[in-house]
Amino acid sequence: MQPENEFVAPQFEHSTGGKGVDRPPVEQEAQAETGRIRRLHALLTAELAAATDRARGMLATPTGGELSARWERDVSVHRWSERVSALTAARSGLCFGRLDHTDEPTSYIGRIGLTDPADGESALIDWRAPAARPFYCATLATPLGVTRRRHFQLAGTAPDERVAAFHDDVLDGHADSGSASDPALLAALKAPRGSTMRDIVTTIQAEQDAIIRLPLSGVVVIEGGPATGKTAVALHRVAYLLYTHRERLARSGVLVVGPSAGFIRYVGGVLPALGESAVVFTTPGRLAHGVVATAVDPDEVAATKGGLGMLEVLRRAVTDRQELPGSPIAIELDDVTVEIDRAMAREARTRARAAGLPHNAARATFRDTVGRLLVDQGVERLEQDLEDPPEFAELLGDLPELAAGTAQLSAELRRELRDDLRSDLAFHAAVERLWPVLTPEQVLAGLFASRERLASAVKGIEDGGIDLSGLHRAEGSAWTVADAPLLDELAELLGPPPETARPDALEPDRAAHRAYAAEVLDILESADRQIAGEDPDEMRPTDFVTADVLAARQVPEHLKSVAERAAADRDWRFGHLVVDEAQELSAMDWHVLLRRCPSHSITAVGDLAQRSAPAGAHAWADVLAPQLGSRWTYRTLTVNYRTPAEIMALAAGVLADYAPDRQPPESVRATGEDPWERTVPAADLVAEVRRAVDAEVAQLGRGTLAVIAADLHGLAGLPAQLHTPVSAKGLEFDVVVIVDPERIRAHNPADLYVSITRATQRLGLLHVRRSP
Repeated sequence: MQPENEFVAPQFEHSTGGKGVDRPPVEQEAQAETGRIRRLHALLTAELAAATDRARGMLATPTGGELSARWERDVSVHRWSERVSALTAARSGLCFGRLDHTDEPTSYIGRIGLTDPADGESALIDWRAPAARPFYCATLATPLGVTRRRHFQLAGTAPDERVAAFHDDVLDGHADSGSASDPALLAALKAPRGSTMRDIVTTIQAEQDAIIRLPLSGVVVIEGGPATGKTAVALHRVAYLLYTHRERLARSGVLVVGPSAGFIRYVGGVLPALGESAVVFTTPGRLAHGVVATAVDPDEVAATKGGLGMLEVLRRAVTDRQELPGSPIAIELDDVTVEIDRAMAREARTRARAAGLPHNAARATFRDTVGRLLVDQGVERLEQDLEDPPEFAELLGDLPELAAGTAQLSAELRRELRDDLRSDLAFHAAVERLWPVLTPEQVLAGLFASRERLASAVKGIEDGGIDLSGLHRAEGSAWTVADAPLLDELAELLGPPPETARPDALEPDRAAHRAYAAEVLDILESADRQIAGEDPDEMRPTDFVTADVLAARQVPEHLKSVAERAAADRDWRFGHLVVDEAQELSAMDWHVLLRRCPSHSITAVGDLAQRSAPAGAHAWADVLAPQLGSRWTYRTLTVNYRTPAEIMALAAGVLADYAPDRQPPESVRATGEDPWERTVPAADLVAEVRRAVDAEVAQLGRGTLAVIAADLHGLAGLPAQLHTPVSAKGLEFDVVVIVDPERIRAHNPADLYVSITRATQRLGLLHVRRSP
């Protein structure tokens, strides 16, 4: 943002408001702006009350049982409920800026757009609207028609917020440019950190704004060093896209993938604070539906699991469960004994595989083929037992009515044999043995628990070189983060298990729900064509959802949000995907995630210099090219907004040692306080950590303090957050104490670089003196 020319911090102890009191011009200006913001709050309160009434009124509206009326009511309730949420979220810090224009009236910028019903004119411009862009991008060199940009510092709570201070950037080209610092930005950076991340709508910088407003379509990779605001940019880009593509993304939602559950908790409040809720958050350890994996594999095992070579391994693991009998399996029916031999099972297996269905769905083809072949075999054996001498066969040829009777007898035999097989437990047990119903957990656990299955899964793979020996482990072991994408891929290969029959009493209800769903899809299809046009390559709702699927998702008497429905449905397809700390994702992670976003509308943010995952990206093309080729855009962020220059200098030295080709970001501020370092004996380490933390707590006052160590053993009970370098990734704290940095560096130098750059105010390092 362009340097300011005036910083105003008015003192209001003389602002009594009584008649005849002379106030300084600055105070008068601040009070005038306060009055404007109070009027905006009155508009918001009125609109919030109206939207609430509309939502409640629509919910109570009778529909007369008509499906189209129910659909329209549900959509209206959802739309007005979303508006209520957005208005409620905007109340705190409602208006934070003003723009004076060369040829247009003054405009105010805030968290949401408001219209004055008195004249129908815009009273407040949403920060995401095109008209608000000069607030973030105007400069002395390119003023974009702006003569002055004003930043408000607000105090109090809604609806009684007041202007405590304001700061002006004069952009008419005549005033002195002044200091290179931005008071609004610096105040936000110096503020104590809390347990959750704050939004940055008031301090978005020009390089960040340019990325936030990139088009929806396509893959954008945003790389930036520590504290360049990558996460904030990604989240605000989600809010911007939901604002500009509301119709499309409101029904498909956005999936945000972060590195850990702690990170998700930290950033999870940003979008709700911006009034957006159509978002699902997850982590790589949750990529398999219903699985929450936190355990971590050894580096070499994680690297193997993260490679795309595992796709063929998993396919082989599934096909290996489609077995052939070692010896014939006898099925004793009432009138005849039939057998499933290898040839019969092979023919049935070939036909089932040729169907191109997932394993569990193809099982029906296998079962029906084996059943038909067994009926043929049974009829043949029974007819052989009943065969008469040749002269009787000649007689049948002369008597057509007897031949017809024999054909009828054969058909009856077939029906009886089919009925017998359907109810025969031995037949169903044989099918289950040769082509069992499988779950992803069964297949992967069985694969890892059996050296024979592992060897069979690798055998015959053309490129070879895949060593699965390290994957062997006892059955029942906890799932690891690297297992999650493997389980999801197996879910794709297997498909869901066959549904059990539902009670007949539910049939009428199900038919009604299906009819309702079919009509909903017709409406969606028509609306989508009006919005997106008639392009035959444009994806439609019916490309991914059938009436049966939509009916199954319907929950009577409760209109679930997009996020709720998407989170509960493994097969949900999102309209946009955000990946934070993207350098940590393996090629297998990307393979699974891209399936969840078939439009490939993706925002990926990360820093290759901070990679710690063994299967992560050494270069972006390593993980993206196999899926996307060269069809992705690259952007960079270069300014460090969080880490003071003194701490960043220490981090830059670490970076130069292991990645001399990487350029650290430049900090925008300094604190005048260098990181402190002490070396202590190994035997005294825990006691020294407690002493250092107590000293920092006494000095800190408000804010957050973290201890980062490779081994947290013995550190429980400290008045600080405890993190490993990996769990601290993406987080920020006012004060950080790093324990045994040499041990962290020995495991991975990038982990030390990450640890150092978590602090926003002070940093301490406790080195360990070890005996020779």
